[in-house]
Amino acid sequence: MCGCCGECWDNVKDWLICLAVVIGLIVIAGVVIVIVIFGGPLRHVRIRVEDASLTRFALVTTPTTALAYNLTLALTVRNPNWAIGIKHDKPLEAAYSFDGQPFERVHVADKGDKQGPRKTVVYHLASSSEARGVALGNAGEAEFRKENATGVFEVEVAVTGKFKYTLRKTKCKIEATCPLKLQLAAPGATSVVFQKVDCELAKSDDKYC
Repeated sequence: MCGCCGECWDNVKDWLICLAVVIGLIVIAGVVIVIVIFGGPLRHVRIRVEDASLTRFALVTTPTTALAYNLTLALTVRNPNWAIGIKHDKPLEAAYSFDGQPFERVHVADKGDKQGPRKTVVYHLASSSEARGVALGNAGEAEFRKENATGVFEVEVAVTGKFKYTLRKTKCKIEATCPLKLQLAAPGATSVVFQKVDCELAKSDDKYC
């Protein structure tokens, strides 16, 4: 009888030891998750131009230098963090420039907009003007004529904003540049091939960004 009780007690002890080990592993995993979420490194957002179409890009020189254009973009913003969402602390904007001179600024997202973990948001941007003033100067006008001869225009998109990460006090500035080579669509053309462009993010001075 005592031998049977001893054997049962040994089984109970083994079970309790296994239970303690499992609980310990769960606690350790929980601590690691908390450390990662609240103190681990953040993965920065990824910005990409998925598609772009330029159906008009003309230089107007009278009465002042200006650009006439029709430009559409499909801009994606991806949050690669697996457990942390983001919230726009400032409006997200995209500024277009030709030969280093800005000619358009587009509102992308509102302050307060949220984006969940591992989510990608697509923004469809469309802008046009009959004559938007731009200070190209002689060199800029010469560059325009050069690119106009090929039908391919180099336009840079600069994306700026600021995000606040959920469960964190950290706020990170976004400064991304997207150099585009846009083939001017021929009249009547239904589509023009566009190579996706991954935008380059400026390195942040904040070590938590």
